[in-house]
Amino acid sequence: MLKRIITSVVGVAILIPILWFSDTYLFVCAMSLVSLIGCFELMRCIKVHKNYFLSIPQYLLAIAMPILIRLGQGSTVYFKAIIFAHVVYLLYLFAVAVFSHGKTKVSEIAMTFALCLYINIGFSSIILLRDYESAGVYLFLLTFIGAWMTDIFAYFCGLAFGRHKLIPDVSPKKTIEGSIGGIIFCAIGYMVYGLVVSRVFSVEMNIIALGIFGLIISVVAQIGDLSASLIKREYDVKDYGALFPGHGGVLDRFDSVIAVSCVLMVLVYSYNIV
Repeated sequence: MLKRIITSVVGVAILIPILWFSDTYLFVCAMSLVSLIGCFELMRCIKVHKNYFLSIPQYLLAIAMPILIRLGQGSTVYFKAIIFAHVVYLLYLFAVAVFSHGKTKVSEIAMTFALCLYINIGFSSIILLRDYESAGVYLFLLTFIGAWMTDIFAYFCGLAFGRHKLIPDVSPKKTIEGSIGGIIFCAIGYMVYGLVVSRVFSVEMNIIALGIFGLIISVVAQIGDLSASLIKREYDVKDYGALFPGHGGVLDRFDSVIAVSCVLMVLVYSYNIV
């Protein structure tokens, strides 16, 4: 427990300046780095990281995608480049499978492409949220608030009231009561955050919409967490990595964040809450 607490304190100390300079390329480079590490952890989990024909092009995409997203503000050229690069990469993966004479399985290609794309989109979506008009500086923080409030309050509500297991085959310790608590407090947290931003920074936010967003985002966060746990169980892996002592790797710590950022980006760009 002490190791987890120390890691959390150090992690927050590193995260705060990165978030503070979110309008600079320090933030973009940080997203590229965690995207790269996340893809490596995923490929190591499914045991294809030593297949360099699969992994190296994916590492390059993981680094490039957040950078292209930031460069592409107000332009469709970079978005088209991202789509084109992934189409070419997918065709390349199939070519690798065809010419490897059975050494590379189609299932490995499917897992590598789909899950690494999911990771890349997740961290790139945080940049899209940050760059959303003038309110992006406040909206992108909802990604972390939603994911981590759900995690924290699901844990404590489960500890205090948990009686019924949620999905024991995937995550034995999670309870229905904890899940409901995470959802409720995430919605409350979103609404409180909206009120603070509205009052302190004079940015009018739709508080009711934020509450609804909080309900949706909390469910998404838990699905992201459970999905990551399911993959680990499928491949008999305890943690994706050891980058954060006591917490695991990037995917162990940011599994909910990745899922939340994707859905929150769609919600924000589809419904004006500011």
